[in-house]
Amino acid sequence: MPRFVSVYVRTVDAINYRIGRVMMYGIFVMMGILLWSSISKTFFLPSLWTLEVAQFAMVTYYILGGPYSIQLGSNVRMDLFYGNWSVRKKAWFDSFTVLLLIFYLGVLLYGAIDSTSYSLQYGERNPTAWRPYLWPIKSIMTVGFFLMLLQATSELLKDIAEIREVKL
Repeated sequence: MPRFVSVYVRTVDAINYRIGRVMMYGIFVMMGILLWSSISKTFFLPSLWTLEVAQFAMVTYYILGGPYSIQLGSNVRMDLFYGNWSVRKKAWFDSFTVLLLIFYLGVLLYGAIDSTSYSLQYGERNPTAWRPYLWPIKSIMTVGFFLMLLQATSELLKDIAEIREVKL
């Protein structure tokens, strides 16, 4: 494999690894928000912002943690036949399915960019009592889809290297 492929795979994997390790602690952020929500509803006036901030935190946790999950191979896979296949056959199958994933992520990224630009242009707000701006979460989703696309491409290149029996 060309040197730039190895550099690309190592760079994307390193970036998504670091982001994924940080996002692992996002569960504690969500727990803190929901704990405050419970406490404020019990002892004080209910907060308007807690449900939406918890939802935004969950989206951030899920979207930015996705590339790390793919990198570790901890995504859900039907293992009826796959587990008994050779490494090369798995690589062939994975390279085909990751092409479908790349197409899907490209469509999601296109829509996310369009939605984020609309949100920035018109100052879109959530139609709730708190009315937060939506561009921050849409920007995070766009970045997450982009990182997922980069990671899927990295996985495709790893599968191609495995098929060709080349070390990256």
